[in-house]
Order: sequence, then C-alpha cells, then structure tokens
Amino acid sequence: MATRKSTAKTTSQSNTSREELLKFYREMLLIRRFEEKAGQLYGMGLIGGFCHLYIGQEAVVVGLEAAAEEGDKRITSYRDHGHMLACGMDPKGVMAELTGRAGGYSRGKGGSMHMFSKERHFYGGHGIVGAQVPIGAGLAFADKYLDNGRVTFTYFGDGAANQGQVYETYNMAQLWELPVIFVIENNQYAMGTAVKRSTRSPNLWERGAAYGIAGEEVDGMDVLAVKAAGEKAVAHCRAGKGPYILEVMTYRYRGHSMSDPAKYRSREEVQKIREERDAIEHVRELILQGTHATEDELKEIDKEIKAIVNAAAEFARESPEPSVDELFTDIYAEAANG
Repeated sequence: MATRKSTAKTTSQSNTSREELLKFYREMLLIRRFEEKAGQLYGMGLIGGFCHLYIGQEAVVVGLEAAAEEGDKRITSYRDHGHMLACGMDPKGVMAELTGRAGGYSRGKGGSMHMFSKERHFYGGHGIVGAQVPIGAGLAFADKYLDNGRVTFTYFGDGAANQGQVYETYNMAQLWELPVIFVIENNQYAMGTAVKRSTRSPNLWERGAAYGIAGEEVDGMDVLAVKAAGEKAVAHCRAGKGPYILEVMTYRYRGHSMSDPAKYRSREEVQKIREERDAIEHVRELILQGTHATEDELKEIDKEIKAIVNAAAEFARESPEPSVDELFTDIYAEAANG
C-alpha cells in the first residue's frame, strides 16, 4: 500500500468528551510531574546511571494508549518512563526501580532501561539504539501466529530511524503482514543533532514507501490528533493489512539525558515551544474553553497528581536495596513442565 501524509490539522474539542479530556489531562500531568520528580531524585544522587526524561513528549504515548486495547503490546527505547505510566504501571514500582530498590518492577536490578511488566504487556525500554524495533516485530509475529487480533506498538526515535535493523524489520514486517505500528517519536534532535543535519530525507515516515508500508505524519503535541492517527493505524493492523508507520512530531524540553546540557539549541527555542505548543496546556485550554472544569478543579487535579508522585518517591526511598542473593535470580527462565 502506498504511503500517505495526514492533512489533519490541530483537532478541536468537538470530537471528544469531557471525561476523555480530563483523562488525558490527568495522564499527561502524571507523566510530567513524575519526570520532574525523577529529575530531582537524580540530582540528589538517589537515581544513578542514565536517566532520560519524557518531559514535552507526553501526548505521544497518552494519545496512542487511548487507541490501544487490552492485550496490545508496547516496546520502546530508554526514554520509557512515560510509556510505563501511560500503560498503567504503578508509579511506585517505576520510581523504586529507577532508584534501584527491591520494590521496583525488576526488583531494583534493571533501572530505567530494563523494566518490564508482563501484566501490562510492556516489553521494556531498551538501551541499544533501535534494538527494540526487530523485537517489536517479533512480538507482532507471535500475535499473527496466534491469530489473536492484537497489535504491537514499537516506539523509536528520529535518531534510531537511520539504523539498518529498522529497514530489515520494515521489509520482514510488510512481507509477513505483521500487525505492528512503528511509532517514530521525532523530537527533532536525537541525542543532540538536529534531523536536518543528520538525515537527507527528513520525512521519516515516507521511508516505508520502499516496502509498500502505509503511514503518515501527525502532530505529536496534540493528544487528540495522536489518538485519531493511532485509531487509524490500529484499524489498519487489525484488518490484516500489515504494518503502519506513524511519525509523531514532538519535542523534548530537557536534554537527551540528565547529563546533557543541550547546548545545541537555544533557550529561546525551547521556551517558544513551551509557551506556544505545550501538549498539556493545549488540553487545559480545551477543558477551560468548553467549561468542562474550572481553574480550581484543575488545580485540585494537579494537587492529587503531585500527591501520587510524592508517594511514589517516598515508597522508593523506604524500599530496601536488593539483597545480595538477587544476583543469582532471573538469570535463566524456568523450563515448562512436560
């Protein structure tokens, strides 16, 4: 199938409900406040190693999760905390894992890049650039083999889009008509190089044309636009038409990781995006304009979210470090009986 570019502009509140807008507001705000707290804990030395924050990109995963159904899978890169929260993983378990505590999802042994949830069908954040893409196709292959109607969301960034394994995966996914949605979270800077300086063909979604993969570009700062594009992609995959590519145009406010001062762009550029295109502020304006909630009610939601995040941080601090015995667990899978 030929590729096509979405011509849809910023959506209005006419195609959504009060409940949905408030749900999106809560979910994006949870990610934003959680990541702000994670940044604080990193600064205090309570989170070690690498820490890649999702601040600014919240609408991408929240919008796509709104298009998902129970049993659908997701896999992503190391900028993964937002994906964990959006698919329903407990903030306490996520924060405890970030701080290397026994109460974490991987019992404190994995940290940010090695966190999984079988219950929530979250197959991890992956530290090797682009490595999750073929794994995501493998998850989709299993679903096609089982004929269970499930879809896999495989997230990667604009930097990973130049990896050779991505194109090998495109070829196999289309050849086998796998139900996988390739989500390119284009935050425009990869690790620190602008797309226009690193990529000859800047419209990354169009690269699927060589394999006949359908796709489109979507405004990643508009959660309603992301949801609409996600629903189209999901319907395509569930109908047995093979993979779909979504290039979601977004923007991260912080550096690539906590150790990145982000000197490759100006403060004025970042501030302009914050003031004019912030995804959370966009939904907030829709809520207020539609009289779905008052300023005071939104402040109360913010207060509730901060309490959830503070409780997660406190849980992480109080949770003990893993015992030495944990060094010898989770090395081999248990063999199935029979």
